[in-house]
Amino acid sequence: MEWMLKVYFCFFFSPQVLLLACAEDLECVPGFQQKVFYIEKPFEFTEDQLVLNLKFDDCQGNNKLNFEVSNPDFTVELDGNLVALKNVSEVGKALFVHARSEHAEDMAEIFILEANEKRGALKEILKLEGSLGIPRQKRAILATPILIPENQRPPFPRLVGKVIRSEGTEGVKFRLSGKGVDQDPKGIFRINEMSGEVSVTRTLDREAIANYELEVEVVDMNGKTMDGPVRLDILVIDQNDNRPMFKEGPYIGHVMEGSATGTTVMRMAAFDADDAGTDNALLRYNILRQTPTKPSPNMFYIDPEKGDIVTVVSPALLDRETMESPKYELVIEAKDMGGMDVGLTGTATATILIDDKNDHAPEFTKKEFQATVKEGVTGVIVNLTVGDRDDPATGAWRAVYSIINGNPGQSFEIHTNPQTNEGMLSVVKPLDYEISAFHTLLIKVENEDPLIPDIAYGPSSTATVQITVEDVNEGPVFHPNPMAVTKQENIPVGSVVLTVNATDPDTLQHQTIRYSVFKDPAGWLEINPTNGTVGTAAVLDRESPFVHNNVYTALFLAIDSGNPPATGTGTLHITLEDVNDNVPSLYPTLAKVCDDAKDLRVVVLGASDKDLHPNTDPFKFELSKQSGPEKLWRINRLNNTHAQVILLQNLKKANYNIPISVTDSGKPPLTNTTELRLQVCTCKKSKMDCSATDALHISLTLILLSLLSLFCKSFA
Repeated sequence: MEWMLKVYFCFFFSPQVLLLACAEDLECVPGFQQKVFYIEKPFEFTEDQLVLNLKFDDCQGNNKLNFEVSNPDFTVELDGNLVALKNVSEVGKALFVHARSEHAEDMAEIFILEANEKRGALKEILKLEGSLGIPRQKRAILATPILIPENQRPPFPRLVGKVIRSEGTEGVKFRLSGKGVDQDPKGIFRINEMSGEVSVTRTLDREAIANYELEVEVVDMNGKTMDGPVRLDILVIDQNDNRPMFKEGPYIGHVMEGSATGTTVMRMAAFDADDAGTDNALLRYNILRQTPTKPSPNMFYIDPEKGDIVTVVSPALLDRETMESPKYELVIEAKDMGGMDVGLTGTATATILIDDKNDHAPEFTKKEFQATVKEGVTGVIVNLTVGDRDDPATGAWRAVYSIINGNPGQSFEIHTNPQTNEGMLSVVKPLDYEISAFHTLLIKVENEDPLIPDIAYGPSSTATVQITVEDVNEGPVFHPNPMAVTKQENIPVGSVVLTVNATDPDTLQHQTIRYSVFKDPAGWLEINPTNGTVGTAAVLDRESPFVHNNVYTALFLAIDSGNPPATGTGTLHITLEDVNDNVPSLYPTLAKVCDDAKDLRVVVLGASDKDLHPNTDPFKFELSKQSGPEKLWRINRLNNTHAQVILLQNLKKANYNIPISVTDSGKPPLTNTTELRLQVCTCKKSKMDCSATDALHISLTLILLSLLSLFCKSFA
C-alpha cells in the first residue's frame, strides 16, 4: 500500500488545474512530465495571466527548448509558464502545446471545462483502470499512457516513453506486444528489454490509427512471465494536417425573387479528417467572392458555424427581372482551427439561382392586329405577339390565349406557339364571303401560372383582331349530292334517268352553269349541258362488271362561267332492277362412267343464272326425246338447282352426247339446251381407260339422222 499511496498523493487540486500524472519519484522520461490538463474556464483570460506551469524535460538539459501554442493569443515562457498575451474570452475547448529540444519533443493538451464539467471529467478519468497510467491496485509495472504527435520527422527510432517496474529490472526483461508491435501494422513500436524505454520507428498518422492498445509484461531470462501483462495506451496526438474538404458538390441553391431578408438559401458543409474534438477540425465558413457583384456586392451571408447561406438584401433588390444575371456564384471558404489565421482552408463554389415568380402579366405588343383570308380556306391567318418579362423557361412566361368575343360559329381557334410564345390564330371552319366579309375578334392572353396576389391582368392583356374575308370564285354545288335513282335494266336507249340540279354559291356574281359527264365507266349515259337532263346512251345491264351490288355510279361536272371557271362535282348512283335477260347455264358438261359399272348414277348436274330471284331457280331439267326401242338414261331432279343423270343399263365403250334443257322461273321463262358429253370407259384394277372412246364416238343425233335418211330412201 505504500507505493499506491505515494502515487495517489501526487494528485492535487487547485481552483483551476487538475493534474493527471506525477512522476517525481520515477526515473526521467523525456517529454512533458504531465501531458494532459483540465482547467476550469474563467470568465476571461487576462493579459499576462498565468494559466498553468508546464514541465518539460528531455533528460539532457533542455538545450534549445522551444514551445508552440495552438492559439496565438497564448505563449509558453522558458520556465514553462503558460500565459495569455491579451485579454481573451473565447479560446475553444482545448489548447495544444508543442515542445521541442535538441533531444526530445512532446505535446501537451489543456482541456478547458465549464464549471459543471469538471467533477464529471475527474470521475471519467479515474473510473477506467490503468487508462491513464494511474493504478487502482498494487502492480509491479507502471505503464502510463504515451502521447505521440502525428507527422513527426526523422530521425527514427525516437524515444517516446518508458515502462517502469517497481521491483527493479535485474534478471528480468520487458516484452511488448499488440497491434503495432507483433501484429499488423508490425514494427511501429518497440521496447528496450532491459530499460523499458519505448520507441516509435516511423511517422504516425492519426487519421489512419488514432490509438494503439499494447500490452507489456516482465519475463525472466527463460521467457517466463513474472509480472503483467498490463495495458499500455499510446495515443496519437492530432496535428492540423488535413484541409477542410467539400465533398457533396455541386452545390446549387434556389431562392425565389422578392424573398424576405434572411431567407435561407442552402447549407454548405465541409469535412475535416482531423480530430473532431479539437480545433484542428473546428470549421468556420466565409464568403470570399460573389459573382456578379450587382445590385449589391453582398447579396448573401453565410453563418460561420453552421454554413447556412441566407439573403441579406431587401426583397426589392432581389428582383430577377432587373438583375444582371439570375445566377450568382459564391466562392465559399472553410477554415479549421476555428477560423484562426493558422488554420488550413478549403474552398467550393456555391451556385445560387434566383427563381422567377409570376410578377409580370403578359402584354400584347399592339392593341389591334389585321388579318386577311380567302373564303373557303382554313389554317393560321395571323400570329399575335406578346411581351412578358418573366423567365421564359417557366409557366410565368408561357402564354395561354382565348377568344372572348366575336366567334359565335366557332370558326376560329387560337393556340400558343411553344417556341415563340405567339398566339397562332387559325380558321378551322371555312368562311363564306357571301355571308360575312368582315369579322372582329377580341383576344385575351394569360399565363399558365397564376399571377402573384398584388399583380393583375390589365388592358394590355387583351387585343382586337380585324379579319377581312376575300371573295373567290367557288364551284357550283349539286343538290343533293350524291344523287340516287332506281331504273330497270335494258330500258330503251334515250330514256331519261333524271335531271341534276347545281347552284352557284357566288350569289353576288351572275354566272351561268354548264354540265358535262366526268366519269361514266360503261359509257351508258349522256347529259344535256344546259338543263342537266341525264339520259341513256346505251342499254343498262345489271350484270355488267361495272355494276356493284346492283348499283352503277357515274360522276358529272357543273362548270360556271367565271374567270377562271370553277367546277363542282356531283355523284349519281343508279340502282338497276333485274330483268330476266339471262338464260340459265348447266355444269358440268363432261361425265365418265365404267362400262361395267354397278352404280349407274352417272353425274349430278347444277344450274346457275346471272339474274336475280325470282328470275333464277327453281330450275326445270329435261332430256331430249330418246329414239329406239329402249331408253338409255333418265334425269331426276334433286332440288331447285340440281338434277342427276342415271343410266338405265350398261353401255358399250363409246362417247355419248346427251341434250339437256334447263328452264328458269322468270316471266317469261328462258330455256337453255346444253349437251352433256358422256364417256363410257373400260375399268380394270381401279384404272379407267377412256383412250379408245374417241374412235368409237357415237352421237345420238347422228344416229337418228342416219336412220331417218335410210327410212326416207326406202320410201323413195
